[in-house]
Parts: sequence; C-alpha cells; structure tokens
Amino acid sequence: MMSLRDRFFYFISLHRTGLMVVMLSTLLMLFPLFEDNPYTLGVTNLIAINTIVVLGLNLFIGYAGQISLGHAAFFGLGAYGSAITTGTYGLPPWPAMLLVAMAVGCIALFVGIPVLRLSGHYLAMATLGFNFVVHSVLLEWDTLTGGPSGFSGIPYLAFGDFSFDDEVRLHYLLWSFTMICLLLCLNLVRSGVGRGLSALAEDETAAAALGVNTRLAKIKIFVLSAVMASLAGSLFAHCYSFISPDSFGIFTSTDMVIMVVIGGMGSIWGSLFGAGLITLLPEWIGVFENYKDFVHGGILVLVLMFLPQGLISGLKDMVTVRLALHKQKGKQKDAAT
Repeated sequence: MMSLRDRFFYFISLHRTGLMVVMLSTLLMLFPLFEDNPYTLGVTNLIAINTIVVLGLNLFIGYAGQISLGHAAFFGLGAYGSAITTGTYGLPPWPAMLLVAMAVGCIALFVGIPVLRLSGHYLAMATLGFNFVVHSVLLEWDTLTGGPSGFSGIPYLAFGDFSFDDEVRLHYLLWSFTMICLLLCLNLVRSGVGRGLSALAEDETAAAALGVNTRLAKIKIFVLSAVMASLAGSLFAHCYSFISPDSFGIFTSTDMVIMVVIGGMGSIWGSLFGAGLITLLPEWIGVFENYKDFVHGGILVLVLMFLPQGLISGLKDMVTVRLALHKQKGKQKDAAT
C-alpha cells in the first residue's frame, strides 16, 4: 500500500508532461498582466512564431535524423501565400491560411520525393538550393510579391469584429497556436510514429529491418514540418501586416537550425528554449547586432564542441554528474570514518 507521499510523486511522474504544459500555459496567460510593454510582448510574440517553425524542424532533424537548410523557404511561402491571397485577391484570412498550408504541404511533397533520396551534406545542399530559389522568386517577382520593397496592407486576423491588432491580443493568439503545436509534437514523439522516427535517426538500415518504411516516414515528417513552417509564416504575415524577402533568406534557415541545435536535437522542450534564446540574443547584444550571424555561428560551434546534445540536456547531464560525484565523495568520506 503506497503512502500519500508516494502516491503524490507517482502522480507527478506519470503526468509530468501534462503538468508542465498546464504550468507553462498558465504563466503565458498571466504574462500580459505583469508585462504590458508592447515592445516586450512583440519580442515574445516573435518567439512564439519561431517556436512553431523550430518544433517542426526538430522533428525532421532531431527525430528523423535528417538535415534541412531550407525551412525559411516554407516559412516565406506561408507568409507570402497568405499575404497575396488576402491582400491581393481578398480571400478571408482564416480560409487563406488553411489553403496556403495545404499548398505548401503539396510543394513539400513534390520537393521531398526526389530530394529525400539524398542524405548528409547532399541533402543539406539540396534544401539550401531550394531556399535560394524561393528567395530569388520572392525578390524578383515584384508584380506579385512587391519585390525588395516588400508586401504591405496584409489584413489582421479577426473573429467577427474582434481583431487581433494589438500586442496583447496577438500574445494570446500566437501562444495558443504554439501550445497546440507543442502538444501535437509531444504526443507524436511518444507514439509509434515517434519511436519509428527515433529508430530512423539512430540507424536507417536497422529501422528498415524492424519494419519502418523509412522513405515514407521521412517524406511525411518533412511535409509536416513544412506545413508547420507555413502556419508560422501566415501568422507572421497577418500579425505584422508587412513582409519582405529579407525575412526568409538563407540566414533565416541557418538561424532555425541553430535554434534546434542549441535547444537540443530530439528535444521538444528544447525547441522552445532554443527559439527563445536565439530570438532574444539580438536584444541582449545590441552593440553586435550587425554581426549577429557571426555571433550565432560562434555559439553554434561552441555548443557542438562542448554540449553536442544541446544546452538543456548538456547542463542537465553536467548537474547529474556533479551530484553523482558529490554523493560518491560523501560515501567515501563516511567509509573512511
């Protein structure tokens, strides 16, 4: 018969993930009550958007064991797709977001079928080339996209007369989407599909021998990550009402990969941490803002050298090792006395 204390800790261990989601959701709901500065809320809103992209990318990189340097292309397609369908053709924003996400998913499928036959740096270069093509189209097709001048006049998202046109309202909207995506990814990685992806990341040949359709799994997760990037892009366009090609270039794709690596490849919660850290970094190093790409690259190199499993997992392991050593020293001291 378990004691009340044992039952409490058993309940916590059994429902730890759900409790963490509830706690985080509660903190996010209360955050605007304590911090109503529009600039601060604008930064946290950008973290929410980046987190959606990084969650999908982490599924592809961390769990499927693949590499993509072109996810900013899907991010940009989602943003420009929603901007053009609503701003130019007058389609309502919510149906436009859905149609654009479906279209981006089809594009990802069309690109993924041949590209995912590659692996390693060949796959990285192929996705990088795709990003370069999309960015060039957004830059050069000025009659449709506005070219280097960008695309303005994108309508805000709204429910009837209630428009998401200020930072507080956007906070609740964006973080609601982020938490839904977080729950989706947490459930996915704990399912049979997630275990198959983990096996694929460890050893593709072994995963295939165990019955995992590795090619189909890679395509599915690539399409899912692209759709999540498209969703984030649509939210980005409707929240800021202006977009330009510079936001969806190769360096943006690199930053997204850095977010995944720093947070920890194969860590869903790490995606949130990585997106938050890299989004906040330019605010902390304002004097180095013109050199942020070099700073990001230096951080990536340091993390890969000293904490290859990511900051969260690496720091957790360091604390665990130190506690184990301290405990061992304590036992040796007791034995000596």
